[in-house]
This record gives sequence, C-alpha cells and structure tokens, in this order.
Amino acid sequence: MYRTVVNRILLSGGGRRLLRQPDLRTVISSSRFSTTTETQTIPNRPLNPPDSSSLSSSSTSFQTPPAAGDVPRHERKNPRAEYEGEQARVLQASLRHVLRLGWSEKAMIAGAKEVGISPSIVGSFPRKEAALVEFFMDDCLQRLIDRIDSGEELQNSTPSQCIYKLVRIRLEMQAPYISKWPQALSIQAHPLNVSTSFKQRAMLVDEIWHAAGDETSDLDWYVKRTVLGGIYSTTEIYMLTDSSPEFRDTWLFWIIGERCF
Repeated sequence: MYRTVVNRILLSGGGRRLLRQPDLRTVISSSRFSTTTETQTIPNRPLNPPDSSSLSSSSTSFQTPPAAGDVPRHERKNPRAEYEGEQARVLQASLRHVLRLGWSEKAMIAGAKEVGISPSIVGSFPRKEAALVEFFMDDCLQRLIDRIDSGEELQNSTPSQCIYKLVRIRLEMQAPYISKWPQALSIQAHPLNVSTSFKQRAMLVDEIWHAAGDETSDLDWYVKRTVLGGIYSTTEIYMLTDSSPEFRDTWLFWIIGERCF
C-alpha cells in the first residue's frame, strides 16, 4: 500500500491535487542541528537485517550507523543546545520581531538590542536569517519532544490518532508566523540551507513515527517516512492559503491525506 502511495505522490505534481492522494517521512542523521553547509550523510539501513553470525570483529565488517529513531531518546542531543548563551538569547528575542521585520538580519539586530547585546553579534552567525529559521525549527522540535515525553496528550491514541495530534501540534506552532512563513520556506530552499532543512524535517518526521510506535527496520522504514513527510509538507503549504477559522480546512486536508497510512 505504501509503495502505491509514493507513486501517487511522485506522479501528482504536488499542490492541492494531493487532497485525494498524499504521503512522506525522511531519513535522519543522529546530530540534532547544524549551521554548517556540509552535505548531510544519510544512514544506511540494510533491507534485510544481517544474520548475527555474519557480523565479525573483522576490520572489513559493515557497521550500520544508527538513525535518529534508533537512538534512545535520553541519549539524543537537545535540538536547542547548538546555540547557547548570548547567541541563543539573541535568536529567541529575534523571533518576537519576525512579524514586523520578517526572517531577516534586521530582526536579529532588533533581538540583540532587546536583550542588551551588541548588534555586532549578528556577524557571528554564518548564514544570518537561515540561522534564525533553523533555530525556530529546532525549538519547535524540542517543544514537540517535550510534549511527547509528557505522554498526556497521546494516551489511548491509535498510531493514526497519534500522528494527527502531533502534526497538528507542530503546525500550530507556525500559526503565529503564517504571514511570514513563505519567506521562511524560501530561505530553507536556498542551496546553502537545503541540507539542514532536509535534516530538520527528517528528524521531525522520525520523532512523530517514533512516538506512534513504529519499529520497522526494512524498506517500509523509508517508505513510511517518505509518505508522512510528503503529506506534512503538502499540508504545510496548504496552510499558507487557509483562511478558515483556526485553520479548520487545513486539519480536514490532513485527515483526508492521512487515510493513506
């Protein structure tokens, strides 16, 4: 079923056509956040787990790097930990200026002034506005993880209900910035930023599947994440033009697409 869904996504051309046939989730690296422009390494996962007898201590033996979904949650790096001290304070304060100044260096300068730090600190961020968007993405991910770990909202939920709840919680975090979110998407799509953007979205999708109880380790591991990520991204774009009260049409759009799970 998942393979059919993926084919539908690839052939649909995106857009609102996915209202009838959606899906996506991606592979992730174990590191949480990066402001570098290095290419991200996608972990190799064997389609058929090797027999334990075939694994030897030989130097030629293949070692599969763990995906983020395989790493115990308490051992994972806090997404918000990349920036600490003054830089984190500036970025956090800058978010309060995004609605007025956009995802921009001007917003970062305003944030620095707000917390009493010299605006020259903005020069320490290699990609300026991209750092601001990526900080927001990681902050949202950590807030989502905190809610997952609390367990209260997911009690007695089926996997489908769990995914719906977490996707809605996550997208609602963007609602206050919806008028400026097209700019954020444009920044994420820049060639210098796309690898980090890909990794962040992959981590988000993996956390959602992890919370829903997914333990697959074969081809379906890739397919499920691709499918969920596709629906998530399409719903995110649909949300940009949704003028219904409290984004009711967006959640209906998701429910229709989610039937493919």
